[in-house]
Amino acid sequence: MFETLSEKFTGIIRSLSGKSKISEKNISDAIEEIKNALLDADVNIRVVRRFVNQTAEEAMGTKVLSSVDPGQQFVKIVYDRMVKALGGDVSQDLALKGPDTVSVILMEGLQGSGKTTTAAKLALRLQKQGRRVLLAACDTIRPAAVDQLKVLGSQVGCPVHSEEIKDPVRIAKSALVRAKVEHYDTLIVDTSGRMFLDDELMDELGRIASAVEPVEKLFVSDAMTGQNAVNIAREFNEKVGITGVVLSKFDSDTRGGAAMSIMSIVGQPVKFIGTGEKMTDIEVFHPDRIASRILGMGDIVTLVEKAQEQFDEKQALRLQEKMEKRTFDLQDYLDQLESMTRMGGADKILDMMGMKGQVSEDDMHLDELRREKYIIQSMTRDERVNYMIIGPSRRKRIAKGSGTYVSDVNRLLKKFEKLRLQMSKVSKNKKYQAALMKQMGM
Repeated sequence: MFETLSEKFTGIIRSLSGKSKISEKNISDAIEEIKNALLDADVNIRVVRRFVNQTAEEAMGTKVLSSVDPGQQFVKIVYDRMVKALGGDVSQDLALKGPDTVSVILMEGLQGSGKTTTAAKLALRLQKQGRRVLLAACDTIRPAAVDQLKVLGSQVGCPVHSEEIKDPVRIAKSALVRAKVEHYDTLIVDTSGRMFLDDELMDELGRIASAVEPVEKLFVSDAMTGQNAVNIAREFNEKVGITGVVLSKFDSDTRGGAAMSIMSIVGQPVKFIGTGEKMTDIEVFHPDRIASRILGMGDIVTLVEKAQEQFDEKQALRLQEKMEKRTFDLQDYLDQLESMTRMGGADKILDMMGMKGQVSEDDMHLDELRREKYIIQSMTRDERVNYMIIGPSRRKRIAKGSGTYVSDVNRLLKKFEKLRLQMSKVSKNKKYQAALMKQMGM
């Protein structure tokens, strides 16, 4: 995400970094480059003008601190302005009520924007937070929309309320009654979309909203539509009202113009972003973290949160104990490789670390890691637990089953033996662990 914008900003920052003094000429040149970068990213022209004018005004009037690199000071000014443009001073939290009453979330947007998938993703996210969620299938226009929501609902373990009637207002009303009777605290209403804006759609949404009184009206838009997403969001806000925006397919948006423009033009914050096709691929939109990614500084906080989702404390303690006793096996190693995949893969991890473009797949030996994964998956359970039993005949069978060579299997087993020995030494060296934790700021 933001590849185009991030590359250009990284170049601008690099040109200013390390300068002992920044002149008005340096600042003017940098501001001009920032303006062009934002326009290329399809950011709204009014937002671009406001951004560059305020940045230039603050940069020219900032007193250079002797203890801070002038280039870093300029970057800080750009970062602060970007956070504000992305909605940094507005809450991204959902305004949900307590567990004793039903909080209704109304999904809005055009057909094909990703409303139905987003509704299921949001349901899964809220269920993980301890809420009891009911989905309501009120899209009576698009063929198979109800069936799609039922399939997604079953995937995330969330019940779906649907009826054979074609009146979405009645369906929404009866879904709310069911939510109250069966003690659900959250009702997510999936609504109909159209290929384009029309009065019929707006009237229908207005009647549904009046019937269920939502605490949140989330407008869902494909991030890749750029400025068009901003214009449509403004129309929805003026005619029906929205409380927040969800940008789907955000992982495919290389420009980022919509995210940079929505808060300033529409007046409502981006609350969530869709970052992939899996039901878990939805994130809270944190303006400060997104600004860090755009400026090439990475997003370590999100990376840590993703890691915490994959590893719990008991699992970490179990792994540490296995390392100390040298019982860490190939199944444990496979689990770690698969955890990295669940976190979004190496590409997303590098992006959050601010290293995308600086480290290639070749540098990370991703092909080798994938090959190792296939080799371990071709082993029996006993072989994964005790690699010492893997003799010549087993190695031939494993190589054949994984589509690799015996030499690849030999190399993995040799590497794993060294890895296990190193892990054992590290796990017993408390001073080394303390130094490592200190380096990580923990």
